[in-house]
Parts: sequence; structure tokens; C-alpha cells
Amino acid sequence: MSPFKKRSLSIAGHRTSIALETEFWAALEEIAASRGISLSQLVAEADAGRDGASLSSRLRLLALDHYRRNCP
Repeated sequence: MSPFKKRSLSIAGHRTSIALETEFWAALEEIAASRGISLSQLVAEADAGRDGASLSSRLRLLALDHYRRNCP
């Protein structure tokens, strides 16, 4: 895996920074594009649906779940 890449996004009206591996950012961008939404919208959805877990963990699990369901 490559080193972490930090991005700043606006979620629910506030700015936040998230650090993920480059591969996860690429996967999340692909998922957002497949849904026809922005990366910020995808992250906001993940943020709204997390139950106390860290946002970075929730995003990794979102990517894992997406590929488990969509890849044979």
C-alpha cells in the first residue's frame, strides 16, 4: 500500500481532514463516479451512517463492501 494521503472536505457544513491510503481514495472516487455523485457527497453519506466508528475506518469499509458486492 502507498502512504497516506490527506484530503480536506466539507461535510455537513464543516471542514474536516481525512487521511487514507492512495488506493482507497482512488476506490472512493470510482464508487462516487459510479453513483453519479461527488466524492464529498459519498463521504457525507458515510459520515451520516457511521455508528461511532472513525470516518476513515467507515470509508475503508464502504470501499470493501462495494467491491465485495460488485466483483465476482
